Amino acid sequence: MGMTALQLTDETAFSALVERHRRELQVHCYRMLGSFEESEDLTQETFLRAWRSRTTYAGRASLRAWLYRIATNACLDALARRPRVPTESGEVLWLQPFPDELLASIPADDDEEPDAVIVARETIELAFIVAIQHLAPRPRAVLILRDVLGWRASETAELLDTTVASVNSALQRARASLKEHLPERRSEWAAADPSDADRALVRRYMEASDEGDAQALVAMMAEDMRFSMPPEPGVYVGRDTVVGFWVENGFGDPERFGLVRCVLTSANLQPAVAYYVQRPGEHRYRSLAVDVLTVVGGEIAEITAFDGSLFGALGLPDAL
Repeated sequence: MGMTALQLTDETAFSALVERHRRELQVHCYRMLGSFEESEDLTQETFLRAWRSRTTYAGRASLRAWLYRIATNACLDALARRPRVPTESGEVLWLQPFPDELLASIPADDDEEPDAVIVARETIELAFIVAIQHLAPRPRAVLILRDVLGWRASETAELLDTTVASVNSALQRARASLKEHLPERRSEWAAADPSDADRALVRRYMEASDEGDAQALVAMMAEDMRFSMPPEPGVYVGRDTVVGFWVENGFGDPERFGLVRCVLTSANLQPAVAYYVQRPGEHRYRSLAVDVLTVVGGEIAEITAFDGSLFGALGLPDAL
């Protein structure tokens, strides 16, 4: 269906038409870029490009497909301007979490694409986002369109202005690379919502963090658990190593580090814990970090920590 004369000439009417696709386009940009802040910028860039090129929309494809074409090309242009590659150890230092409340705001009544496909847990979790950042931009786009969103090869080829044969070849290479960069234990991860036992584990994790109980935290972690803090480089492996690093930096020592309070949140459809700290001599708990947790088999298998600058995006206050 084409645009009405009003939507072609009135920016407010045009914005109302395309706005319902904002969140799913932002998720698409987030998968392409791995950065929440950049996904916001590129979504806005998509709408600006759409407005400027609105007269070229002929209605042959759906409005949604037209917007995805613009968004994908905007992301490819951004990646061409600022090429980034993971570190030698595979870290994605520009990685940021995606707030769950924004995922929940994607409309569920779109007959063209069920929202369950757009935000399937296995394609929004941090491990998947990290893995696809190892793909070159165009194969990354092909894999997202074909395997995540379920587009046909012909639709993907049209969007990327290439051939079906090229799309199929790129998809084969992207799948092979993706398999190499996903965690070995990922097949054990549950695709369903967290169980009662998992939620209880997260509560115990918060309580132990509040109390500064390092040994209690060690007991909840997998022996080979991993901890990282993008954009800071470095991955700590092993529960004793991880908690030992925290203790070395003052965790559990109120006089040196301060008092900790935790708030439960979620990101990338994973449990997350927001840390606030009241430093010695201060009277408020201020934002410190957000830990996004991966729970496997009743243990914490991985923690990815992000600094306090992202509290606002996650709907969290800067201080308690």
